[in-house]
Amino acid sequence: MSKKTSARKTAAKKSSARKTAKRKSSSRKTSARKAPTQKATTRKSASPKRWSQRVTEESDALDLKQGVFTLHDPKKIAASLKRSAETSSRRKTGAYRSALSMLTFYVNRAGKTLPKTQRDRLERAKDELKRQFGRE
Repeated sequence: MSKKTSARKTAAKKSSARKTAKRKSSSRKTSARKAPTQKATTRKSASPKRWSQRVTEESDALDLKQGVFTLHDPKKIAASLKRSAETSSRRKTGAYRSALSMLTFYVNRAGKTLPKTQRDRLERAKDELKRQFGRE
């Protein structure tokens, strides 16, 4: 390799390194945090408070009976979920899986706010749902 060729390669490496350094430094500019706009701070009054509430009310998979998770009998809860899952034409999976996932979703999203008695009732409804679908 001649001296001219190696000198050109060295010069090319240095110039590309400078370009990269310029790009990196310019992309790291810090800016002051923007104040929230009026649009971001206001909420729609017509929509439910929580997205999980909207999912349980307007689920595209199942048409749940109003107040199904507040019923006192686990057998009635399981029967209602089974009926909803079997009659739904919009679900993407089997009826058992849809019903069980909606019940599990409700329990998980309620979290610590769900009273222990109701949580136990819904856990018994899961077992009853398995029994009604013959999966036990």
